[in-house]
Amino acid sequence: MKIDQHTEIYGIIGRPLGHTLSPVMHNAAFEACKLNAVYLAFETFDPEVVLRTVRALNIRGLSVTIPYKSAVMPLLDEIDPLAAQIGAVNTIVNRNGRLLGLNTDALGGLKALEKNRIIINEKTCLIIGAGGAARALAWGLKSKGARVIITNRSEAKGAALAAELDCAFTLWEKRADQKAEILVQTTPVGMAPHLNQCSVPDKIFKPGMTAMEIIYNPLETKFVQSARAKGCLTINGLEMFIRQGAEQFRIWTGLEPPLAEMRKAVLASL
Repeated sequence: MKIDQHTEIYGIIGRPLGHTLSPVMHNAAFEACKLNAVYLAFETFDPEVVLRTVRALNIRGLSVTIPYKSAVMPLLDEIDPLAAQIGAVNTIVNRNGRLLGLNTDALGGLKALEKNRIIINEKTCLIIGAGGAARALAWGLKSKGARVIITNRSEAKGAALAAELDCAFTLWEKRADQKAEILVQTTPVGMAPHLNQCSVPDKIFKPGMTAMEIIYNPLETKFVQSARAKGCLTINGLEMFIRQGAEQFRIWTGLEPPLAEMRKAVLASL
């Protein structure tokens, strides 16, 4: 990779970022398309300072991950209508010093389900968690005709999200009692390096259920392993990660994302 005064800078902000393979994925895409660009990880406790730096240094775009997907919204100049409806941003574009926030998580999650030929319409979907990814997936599933139930360890946060998106809510203690056909795990529980943790008890898994994980590192979390052992159709977090990243690449560059190269690079790192 040649780095010079013309190299465009992109990156990811969040905390922690030790697990992230976004730099691996996006740098592979830049290389495949022969772009003079580099993608870096910016772990931070202060996203406001980072966004000031983005303007000052003309950093061209950012990915946004936990815990800042909603927190960055008041700091931006413009919010895409879809991201405004969802209430979370995972993508930022710098247009001559004006920062636009968008959301590609909803599309990435739906594409992961569609790739596995999951019928969403009229299905009952239980979403574990109430963060930015949960917001996007709840919105996306609801837009496809699903009945969405949200549960979260913090009752206030989970109930507020359910009310905002006009979804049902169930208490954390009752999450295993729901008769869901699709189960979506959106919390960071089970993410590397905490590999032996799971956000749900084993009894929640039922044969024939679709169990979708959004964590991609490790490729198989305890959630995925437990669901498969109980006879569920499992979807790991890799496809959603690749698809949302591909849409970010398209937004930033205007080019068709090199999906095969992005997937190959991430799998090699995993």
